[in-house]
Amino acid sequence: MARLETFVHIPRLLRLTLKQALPRGLLARSLLIIVVPLVLLQVVSGVIFYDRHWSNVSRHRATALAGDISMVQELINEADGGGGQAELFALARRTLDLIFTYEQGAILAHTQFKPSGNLEVTLSRALSEIVQQPFVINTSRERDRVLIDVQLPTGVLKVSANEERLISSTTKIFIFWMVGTSLILFSVATLFMRNQVSPIRRLATAAENFGKGRDTPDFKPSGATEVRQAASAFMAMRNRLERQIQQRTDMLAGVSHDLRTPLTRMKLQLAMLNSNAEIDELNSDVAAMESMIEGYLNFARGEGTEERQMVNAGALLEEVVHNARRNGTDIQLKIFEPVELPLARAAIRRCLTNLAENAARHATKIELTMRRNGSVLEIIVDDDGPGIPVDMREEVFRPFFRLDESRNVETGGTGLGLSIAQDIVHGHGGEISLGKALAGGLRVMIRIPI
Repeated sequence: MARLETFVHIPRLLRLTLKQALPRGLLARSLLIIVVPLVLLQVVSGVIFYDRHWSNVSRHRATALAGDISMVQELINEADGGGGQAELFALARRTLDLIFTYEQGAILAHTQFKPSGNLEVTLSRALSEIVQQPFVINTSRERDRVLIDVQLPTGVLKVSANEERLISSTTKIFIFWMVGTSLILFSVATLFMRNQVSPIRRLATAAENFGKGRDTPDFKPSGATEVRQAASAFMAMRNRLERQIQQRTDMLAGVSHDLRTPLTRMKLQLAMLNSNAEIDELNSDVAAMESMIEGYLNFARGEGTEERQMVNAGALLEEVVHNARRNGTDIQLKIFEPVELPLARAAIRRCLTNLAENAARHATKIELTMRRNGSVLEIIVDDDGPGIPVDMREEVFRPFFRLDESRNVETGGTGLGLSIAQDIVHGHGGEISLGKALAGGLRVMIRIPI
């Protein structure tokens, strides 16, 4: 049973290994799809070529060389030690490109020859079939020459042949063209695929900038038909969202004016009345209504229309901490290093102010920390309050959600502080998360790419 489970897990491990080994980029994966079949084709072509080459061309060349040696051998045997060897050898050198020497009465020291390479195997087979005499082949003594010693009845015939008589020049030509065409095809494929991937990268950059609230005025659809369709759909979506945001902003501007006007009149009328317990309660209710309306409008309005500018994050945090201390909040600030990055200043200040006020509502001590972690700016808000249960840390980011179900503005707020903070952080391409502080309270972690 254990062996069966091991075999079942092998394909999964193989898939994970291949997944980790494969490149992650689209360009690299596309090139891999092109290169792998190309390499396999070249390997198969090379194997077939060499098989045919050594079995046909090399065999024919080796047979021709063995036939020439056999012819000279027969002429020497017919001469039977007479004259004419010099003329015969000169004729062979001039017409057959073979250098012959004959040692009368010599005997081969080693007649048991064992070929070591394809060239020697092919040539030895031809010599055994045609010459039918003991022989020795040496391909390493002289460069570009093949030395053959043949034992004759009256002596040893030494032959020096040009290696080109056995090795076809088409081998080098084939290898050159195979490697050359592969490099050319790979270069063309790389250039083509890079041109196809570039529009996808531009689309991804435009989508990322739009998600961070940045403008992309120079973006235009380009590339293949499918990429153009995706880019056109993105631009249409962006235009619809921008139009809806603008319509919502215009509507809320009118709502803000319409709501603030009667509240202002109510405050003036209450101010003209004599102060008593009931008037004080009405003033408190009007102030609470103003606070709620301000929170609702801030949440609905968002900060998407504010332009980004280079902001000193440390100075901005010092401003937030100074305002919190003016309101009696015990808050400490730690800045490890100065960081400047493009931010919507008012939006980030509102985000941090909401977090500080939320912490001050439930805790007595607050610590605000800013540090740089690689290419990310981290802002941490720690408090010593009761914290938030783990199973509720996602729910608290929902608009109008409050842990205090009494709906009392003084104790639970409007339920929009964390929602507004999350929208602002997401608008900057960052993320916000909740955890447990070292003091036992709540930790709010903001991470914004620099």
